[in-house]
Amino acid sequence: MTLVLVVDDVPAMAEQYAYDLKRLGGFEVHVSHDGRQALERLGGEAVDCVILDLEMPGMDGFEVLRALERRGSEVPVIVYTGTGNYDRCIQAVRLGAYGFIDKSEPVERVVREIELAIERRRLLTEVRSLRRRLDGESTLVGGSAAMLRLREQITKVAPVPSTVLVGGESGTGKELVARELHRLGPNPGAPFLAINCAALPEQLIESELFGHERGAFTGASVTRKGAFEAAEQGTLFLDEIGELPLAAQAKLLRVLEERRVTRLGATRSLPVEARVVAASNRNLAAEVAAGRFREDLFYRINVHEIGVPPLRERRSDVPEIAGGFVTAICERYGIRPKRLAADTLDLLMAYDWSRNNVRELRNVVERMIIASDGEVIGPDQVPAEVRGESSRTSEGGGTFQALKAEAERRIVITALERHDWHVTRTAEALGLADHASLLKIMRRHDIRRP
Repeated sequence: MTLVLVVDDVPAMAEQYAYDLKRLGGFEVHVSHDGRQALERLGGEAVDCVILDLEMPGMDGFEVLRALERRGSEVPVIVYTGTGNYDRCIQAVRLGAYGFIDKSEPVERVVREIELAIERRRLLTEVRSLRRRLDGESTLVGGSAAMLRLREQITKVAPVPSTVLVGGESGTGKELVARELHRLGPNPGAPFLAINCAALPEQLIESELFGHERGAFTGASVTRKGAFEAAEQGTLFLDEIGELPLAAQAKLLRVLEERRVTRLGATRSLPVEARVVAASNRNLAAEVAAGRFREDLFYRINVHEIGVPPLRERRSDVPEIAGGFVTAICERYGIRPKRLAADTLDLLMAYDWSRNNVRELRNVVERMIIASDGEVIGPDQVPAEVRGESSRTSEGGGTFQALKAEAERRIVITALERHDWHVTRTAEALGLADHASLLKIMRRHDIRRP
């Protein structure tokens, strides 16, 4: 049910509005009698629309609008006034209000304004979602030093159509790196085909990769292209390549060397042009030493090597990644937009995410969204295992200087988030001499507002 919050310092007026909106609009209506109480409710309840009185003692409607703007709230606000001063209403619209009405107007029109405001918010959310899907921007999120190095590597390697080996722990985003290589490569309009080698049944590996002719084996009722052919002049991403059995490794090596593929049951080979990007969360050099991976195939796929840093080595990226997950998950499931409190981000940044990296963070964010009733996801919604890990110090995360630099970067970003990226206020809160000192630190760590 649509939830409307009426904010008015005159109890009789607020209660009458609430009654009429319930009766004529079928809304669930809550009432607040001052601005501070309204902001508290908006932080703890999933409100769809606010009816806000501009003329209130203490915190008036304008201050409420400014506070909502600082929070980044997207709840539509309709202001109303009984003074007939529409210049003030226009000023409120400039501060972010959806529209304005007079207290003397029929409630039927107010109901219609609420419906239009909620519909407009829904459409804006859908448009943003579609733009994110259609634009060509990178899906690799983060401004940490580790991510800047990764992007630089990708930019250098992408135009060269040779084989790339992407390494990294599970959940770090190796497929995103492969897609970025494809996007920045010579044929971004060609197909991108991802194959999880670990998920292929052993008896179907060759058919999936190289294709088969009709009648090549029992059940092969039609001729079928393999992944190498289907990728055409695009990119073939072979995830978990270390899981391929040795026999399949030998045939893969031959295809990579000859740039030709022979379907199962066929007598002639076909040329293939797809660029191969392979990935593994195993140490393939150790697998070679153990006899589980062919040495010649290892050197054939390891023309260029890109390592994806684990999340614990770029914790300053957590706020941006987690915020993106919140927006995307809310849109996907049709949930009212939410945001993460600063204390919640502190806990997420302190955790090491060693189990499954970015994928683990995404799962935790989804759990928090479901557990949270209000617009703001507070620290109480952070799972116990994440809160428990937050007090641990990072072990094995790099040299002392690297850990010190990352900690300083995290402290600065957290402080900037708390003060809405206002440099002067943040500098004062951190006890720095002036805003120039903070700007110097931000430049040193390449910190920019998301």
